[in-house]
Amino acid sequence: MATLKAVMTSAEQDQKMALDALNATYDIANAQVDAAKKPSKLSGYFSFGKTDQVRPSEVSHANSSSKSQYLANGIMRAHVIKAECSLQMAILQLLQESIVNYVKFGLNLRRAYNSYNIVWQEYKKMGSEFKKHMDKHTVSGVQFGIGSVHLVLSVLPAKALKAMSVLGWKPDRKLGFELLQQSSSSKRIRSSMATMMLLAYFTAATSFAPHLYSDVYIKQAMDTLLEAQKHYPNSALYLYFAGRVARLANDLALSTRSFLYAADISKNEWAEVAMVNACRYEIAMNHMLTANWEQAADAFNVLCDQNYWSPPFCRYLQGCCYEMLDRRSDAILAFATVESLLAPVSKKLLASGQGGMPDTDTYAQRKVLAFQQSGYQDLDFYKPALEFLCIWNLLPFVTHELLETYLASVKTALERLQVREKDEYSIRLREFAPEMPLPDHYDQRAALLFIQSALQNALGDHASNIEHLNWIVDHKDKITSESWTVPYAHWEAGIAYWQTDRRDRSRDFWEMSLNYGKFDFEHRLSVRMNLALLRCDDLGFTKPSPPPTPGKRSFSFSK
Repeated sequence: MATLKAVMTSAEQDQKMALDALNATYDIANAQVDAAKKPSKLSGYFSFGKTDQVRPSEVSHANSSSKSQYLANGIMRAHVIKAECSLQMAILQLLQESIVNYVKFGLNLRRAYNSYNIVWQEYKKMGSEFKKHMDKHTVSGVQFGIGSVHLVLSVLPAKALKAMSVLGWKPDRKLGFELLQQSSSSKRIRSSMATMMLLAYFTAATSFAPHLYSDVYIKQAMDTLLEAQKHYPNSALYLYFAGRVARLANDLALSTRSFLYAADISKNEWAEVAMVNACRYEIAMNHMLTANWEQAADAFNVLCDQNYWSPPFCRYLQGCCYEMLDRRSDAILAFATVESLLAPVSKKLLASGQGGMPDTDTYAQRKVLAFQQSGYQDLDFYKPALEFLCIWNLLPFVTHELLETYLASVKTALERLQVREKDEYSIRLREFAPEMPLPDHYDQRAALLFIQSALQNALGDHASNIEHLNWIVDHKDKITSESWTVPYAHWEAGIAYWQTDRRDRSRDFWEMSLNYGKFDFEHRLSVRMNLALLRCDDLGFTKPSPPPTPGKRSFSFSK
């Protein structure tokens, strides 16, 4: 329960409470395992004193039971509890998105797998006789654990696996799904956890790469959810997942109703604040997708005040919504407070030795500093709200009418940028060695062209965006602050080819993106790329395409 609350809120106090509880439980289970390895001196003394009173038949029976070829059920249960604590700690650390926590995640996940594997090997040795030696809850627990480890590791990019020294073990998604489904259907203690792990995987994978996984996982998510709600129709957690699944199915009205119901039904419960804020965030996403910018801004304002997830990023998104409403003064006021919200975050991270800030906070800080450099006079050359929707891969859930409107606004911003460059160059026609430097708008143009390409992909106009994506790649050495646009351009190029049934080329571009590093939301894109490459593997697109003909552009639809 503490872990679920920490995952929903990302609040430091909730994470600390969960980690403290998990560490304490781990120590208790570990003590039980250690105690079983050491013979008790007291029991040995009494057994020695009573030896002459034991009948031969009793000795024979005791010897046969003491020499059992399997671990005692209590010890196996303790190993499962140890592993489960390590697994939950690993998931919490993964969600914190820092280098130090990624390392801790790897250590805890490996520790979890080692403990689960002890019981798993015993379970396999028992074969059909496992019911005689293991209780049903322990069986369900090891199924949940091994299945979860397989799924979690399957989505991690190769770089992360290598950094955490777990490459020696190859994850098996198919086995992971089978074990989690067995645990879910067993209706034991961990069945609900297995169901939520499946729903989390289905919704996360589809959210990261909707073009690739919508046809694969949405129906499975719906089936899993309907089965779960037969037994728990008023579960706030399942209603929350119902909202996520409805959005992925492009039913935003149902999605919002599900989140509202989940928030309402959680009132006066142990995780009321956590669930209400998690639902408020998701509803804010739906408002952004339907251009209800006023309501989205209000929601992000409340989330920031509630210290939910990343307060600086929530305030930044509030400013983005105001900018879409042409409320420039309100947007500037929101952006101006981001830095003050970042100061305590940075101080806490340095004090705890966790390294740099999360990607969301780093991104918000960099964007606001870019706005401030021109005294917010260059905001006409940015589309921060649309940029967020592109990075979060949310455009597939926006209507065509809105996409057309957004595309027109991006083209207008590009035209304004071109006028600015013309004016700056015209000065050099009138003055010798002017103080004004040469025009340098590569970053603004790269971000706008990326947004335009993503919008055109969402509209199905795949051929038109290749020119813009090529511009980004061709000028990558001159793009500094918006360097994220280069690897993300490879993603959009891959989507363009995927949607036009040239999927072998998609794999090439996605693999190229893995050569880039140290850019905004690198981890997010790495997970997305890994999911994309897994999908390519599933469909048999495993061989690299022949090298392009010399003289061709980086991205081209010509054969």
